[in-house]
Amino acid sequence: MRNRKDKFVAEFSFIVGLLVVFAVGIPLRAQTDVRYGVAESKDVMVAMRDGVKLAADIYRPTQNGQLVDGKFPVLLVRTPYNKEDSAQSANSFVSHGYVVVLQDVCGRYKSEGHWRPHYDDPNDGFDTAQWIGSQPWCDGGIGTMGSSYGGATQHALAIGNAPYVKAMVPRNAMSDYGRYGVRHNGAFELRFFNWVFTLGNATGTPNALPAAKRAATDPAAAKALVTMGDQVRDYVRALPLRPGTTPLKFAPDYESWLIEAMSHGDYDDFWKNSGASVVDHLAEYKDVPEYHTTGWYDSWGTQVANINFVELSRTKKSLQRLIIGPWIHSGENLSYAGEAQFTDDAALDLTTFHLRWFDHWMKGIDNGVDREPPVRIYVMGGGDAHKTPEGRIFVGGYWRNEQEWPLAPTAPTSYYLHANGVLSPEKPTEDHPITYQFDPHNPVPTIGGNVSSQGTLMFQGAADQRCRLDFWLCSDKNPLSARNDVLVFQTPPLTSDIEVTGRLIVKLWASSDALDTDFTAKLVDVYPSNADFPAGVDLNISDSIVRARYRNGLGKAELLQPGQPYEFTIGM
Repeated sequence: MRNRKDKFVAEFSFIVGLLVVFAVGIPLRAQTDVRYGVAESKDVMVAMRDGVKLAADIYRPTQNGQLVDGKFPVLLVRTPYNKEDSAQSANSFVSHGYVVVLQDVCGRYKSEGHWRPHYDDPNDGFDTAQWIGSQPWCDGGIGTMGSSYGGATQHALAIGNAPYVKAMVPRNAMSDYGRYGVRHNGAFELRFFNWVFTLGNATGTPNALPAAKRAATDPAAAKALVTMGDQVRDYVRALPLRPGTTPLKFAPDYESWLIEAMSHGDYDDFWKNSGASVVDHLAEYKDVPEYHTTGWYDSWGTQVANINFVELSRTKKSLQRLIIGPWIHSGENLSYAGEAQFTDDAALDLTTFHLRWFDHWMKGIDNGVDREPPVRIYVMGGGDAHKTPEGRIFVGGYWRNEQEWPLAPTAPTSYYLHANGVLSPEKPTEDHPITYQFDPHNPVPTIGGNVSSQGTLMFQGAADQRCRLDFWLCSDKNPLSARNDVLVFQTPPLTSDIEVTGRLIVKLWASSDALDTDFTAKLVDVYPSNADFPAGVDLNISDSIVRARYRNGLGKAELLQPGQPYEFTIGM
């Protein structure tokens, strides 16, 4: 692939809107203090409408070593990540008077069928909920929980309008991924190449061989699939992926989906009807109270906060809640994200968090969760930038409650790029275009960011934007800003605090000598030098990408005319 000369001028804007969420009332009861033991039923096979049987582990309350007669609310987790890994979490909920059902999704681990990510989950979720509701230990109420893919199965279940569901907590939910997440403004996110080649993040874990055995059509090939997971970097370097040319051929369900996802750029029914596209199925989506959780460094934050929460709040009557912490993907129990350390209270006690939501909506307990502000965010910053014992930079921050998202008080503010490298509210006058040369064989490394399932390809969360030899694609220890294919625009040092909360929108005018290319943008917080960090720290805040041929929308590709300037929008 040849080098390309790209040039651009851009504008940053912070876009906000107004949304108010109202709580609804239910019959209320007092908190109870009974604690239960746990009895397990393993690998209960539940038949779906297509005849496929899915494996479920059921955890029920006991007292004095005996099953408790009677009915209980049920918490359901549908996961691709081996249901047995969630046993400890299940026990903590059963002790509070819940039955917990953990189920392997279709095609994964102990479940039958073929793996087709989320395609079967609306029907399978419905059928599973129908079965649970008919059991003598179910009181007629189901709550759903799970993170990432397990958040997507909740959305799929709601799209399928599953019965008995009374409350949901979709954490960091994979969703709307034809827009962001698998395809991202038209570009393919390589972390899903890693997900498939490690057969669902199993490499390096006790699940590596079981996942490979389940995926392989020939059991003798399972070890080849395990080895493949350790060689992801090499296979990425060898792209494009062709059918039958890698060990992935022994797992045809995975190979066929990955090749289709990597080649399918247009946003059409393949993505819209994938099973977890909330925004494309609002009319069918079940009206149920939901607590949406995500983090500033979560790979699904854009969908959770800016799409799912906003659109479900607009179209549904049930209470929708949103919490945004300073977390990486599924890292709500941590007070740091990558190389950034926050205050101790940044971490969330996930069991307590879930119980308050489910106790209210499923047991009718008056714990006040329905009367709290609808949005809670963690404002990052304000720390003294010292180095913690773990080597992180202390960013600091604090929690704040809000009445809506996006935030009503936010003032949209434009910053402009200037040819001399300045980023300023002042509009440029007659600046000349800036050019750089992009070599696809020497791409800019991804150092930190809103990623997950990244394996050895990337680093998660906040990171000093300097190369390290253990980072993939880094061949030196220089800052990324020193590369001649990275254009840098900076404000002067801030003289007072400024809060940036809300959507980041880059408006870019650019041309290229190629028919297609990608443009990326990254917002970086530049810390000055101090005794702990003599070179200062360039800490990433957010980033995004756009594939040029989708500049006018994701539905139809339009190639560039070389040398012709076009407008691009990059939303972070």
